[in-house]
Amino acid sequence: MNKGTFSGYHPLVNILYFALVIGFAMFFTHPVCLGISLLCAFVYSIKLNGKKALRRGLVFMLPVLVVTALLGPMFNHQGGTILAYLPSGNPLTLESILYGAAAAIMLITVISWFSCFNVVMSSDKFVYLFGRAIPAMSLILAMALRLVPRFGAQIKIISNAQKCIGQGISGKNIFRKVKYGIKILSILVTCVLEDAIETADSMKARGYGLPGRTAFSIYRFDRRDAYGLIYILACSLVVLMGSFMGAYRFRYYPTVQGEWTGIGVIAVFAAYFALGAFPIIINVKEDIKWKFIEQKI
Repeated sequence: MNKGTFSGYHPLVNILYFALVIGFAMFFTHPVCLGISLLCAFVYSIKLNGKKALRRGLVFMLPVLVVTALLGPMFNHQGGTILAYLPSGNPLTLESILYGAAAAIMLITVISWFSCFNVVMSSDKFVYLFGRAIPAMSLILAMALRLVPRFGAQIKIISNAQKCIGQGISGKNIFRKVKYGIKILSILVTCVLEDAIETADSMKARGYGLPGRTAFSIYRFDRRDAYGLIYILACSLVVLMGSFMGAYRFRYYPTVQGEWTGIGVIAVFAAYFALGAFPIIINVKEDIKWKFIEQKI
């Protein structure tokens, strides 16, 4: 898995960036903001995870988008533009369809950002950032982040072990498959609990969380991190100023209305795109730099 250049930045820069882009993605419902955030999150996810992210986007996120967009008009009948009437007699409005689509895009965007967050923000970064302030919570978060990727690997190990002792599953008997799945899940939970107890005992034996305890860290805040932090804060400041000025104001009910043009509006949209595309820009810049060095060699 290629974590990209942005993963090499200081953990403070990483977590501040994701906190801002995820927060903006959840609160800005303007279609342009939703489109920019979705584009940046999806491209960055592909950059980090490769074809796996593209396949997951088509197999998982597309059905989520369709289902979420269709559920909105079924339960929400507000809006002034009536397209048809449902069998129940409730109106099907254009505004409810657009609002459902916006909610679906927001959901997919946040999921995509969190997939990038899980790759970049490793457990050791969490411990580094919050180990002194909230040692118990940081340890829990670090262990929780490790669970999801370890689940898949541990399931494969358990399944292969069961096959080696002749306890594998074959055929199409649904009841045997369910029974086998429950058995694998039981073994997995036992392994996870044992690992959690061993980790907690190990950290306690090392004096984790005790006052005055020092810890080695490989993270140093250098000039590159300072430039990145300034860039993120500057773009975020412009985005927030645009929000206070009403540039992102957009309504779906009773009729669709919002700001689309104007120098100020375009400027804050550009700042929003610059913020979302920051990891992509530095990754592309680094790739071009390495290709240029390889050509010179």
